[in-house]
Amino acid sequence: MDREYELYARVIETGSLAAAGRSLNLSPAMVSKRIAALEERLGARLLHRTTRKLATTEAGQRFYERVSEILAASREAESLVTGAAGEPTGRLRLTAPTSFGRLHVAPHLKAFLDRWPRLEIELDLSDGYVDLLGERIDLAIRIAPGVEAGLTGHRLAPNRRLLCASPAYLKQHGAPARVQDLRRHRLLAAERQLPWRLQGKGGQIVTVPGESAVRTNSSEVVRELAIAGLGIALRSTWDVGNELRSGVLQVVLPDHPGAADVNIFAVHPVTNFVTAGVRAFVDHLRAIYGDAPSWDRALKV
Repeated sequence: MDREYELYARVIETGSLAAAGRSLNLSPAMVSKRIAALEERLGARLLHRTTRKLATTEAGQRFYERVSEILAASREAESLVTGAAGEPTGRLRLTAPTSFGRLHVAPHLKAFLDRWPRLEIELDLSDGYVDLLGERIDLAIRIAPGVEAGLTGHRLAPNRRLLCASPAYLKQHGAPARVQDLRRHRLLAAERQLPWRLQGKGGQIVTVPGESAVRTNSSEVVRELAIAGLGIALRSTWDVGNELRSGVLQVVLPDHPGAADVNIFAVHPVTNFVTAGVRAFVDHLRAIYGDAPSWDRALKV
């Protein structure tokens, strides 16, 4: 039974019968025959087959989700017998926002894999919405006010955001003295990042409407535009901490930071079984970040 489940899961994860067969030393014809036998036994179509790709049916997707949990539980049960109790094994699929993943996830993968060498990591970086179930993602880094329904969240760190601009821009256009002054300045933001929600004195939320001087879907582009002196941006300290410390960027309106309700989470689909790999990676990042993450240290604001 486990061999059938493993084959089906491998077909879904590799996206083709041939690739799944290669990984298990089976011919594509044998893989197709065994998948057809599994569908016949279950009395349900699991896959839509076309000449270009495979896609799961609704029943096939639900079956894959349960099969993945069964296989993970089976591996963990075996580790209890072999003496590797709780040791993460197998493939761990991760996704994170592009800048955050490059700066604060990728540099910490070596230490993680040195500790857990039986794990395989797949890291996808994207600023767009990622469907964790549809893309078969084990764990995602999300920077948001909260955790959406259907997901389990683990808070990793606060997400402190500050208005900032280059010294050249402030010399040319002047520094805003009040929030209302932002109306006459160039604002920089990626798609769907405006209006800004700032936190004023006493904790009240101040909304800043407007349009970005440059339209872009990339937060990294916004960061570079601010450094180049094009305008004022609301950036996370994990993204521009070094530039603030060096003076490449300067804080604007320090008494109006971004709303403090945004945090950095690790999230995964709600499930009855969380793999050892997911648990280990959450613990790994929590130990590195914490409530006083390195990117906030030595900042004078």
